[in-house]
Amino acid sequence: QMRLVESGGGLVQPGGSLRLYCVVSGGILSNNAMGWYRQAPGQQRELVANITSGGAPIYADKVKGRFSISWGAAENTVFLQMNSLKPEDTAVYYCKSEGYENEIWKRTLWGQGTQVTVSP
Repeated sequence: QMRLVESGGGLVQPGGSLRLYCVVSGGILSNNAMGWYRQAPGQQRELVANITSGGAPIYADKVKGRFSISWGAAENTVFLQMNSLKPEDTAVYYCKSEGYENEIWKRTLWGQGTQVTVSP
């Protein structure tokens, strides 16, 4: 069964950096778009960054210039490089993937989330 596997969260001081990693496990999605969302306590889940196979990455205004999303060398992998982290970046970060299995069935996958805490 296909699923997303995330890693890279943790505790970091303000101004520090973290790199999140996400991979589709158990299969391959074609025409895949992958992205990162986050949800802070008491807040709605919000888009952080998204990347498609043929388009330019998009970023939430809150993270522009600090975060960078990129494809990994292996298929269906994506990184989120987070620099100049602020306490308000504290949240659970979720990876999302949308694509086609066997080029027929559209699949939308969510990861289980990885905690990012920015604190002195």
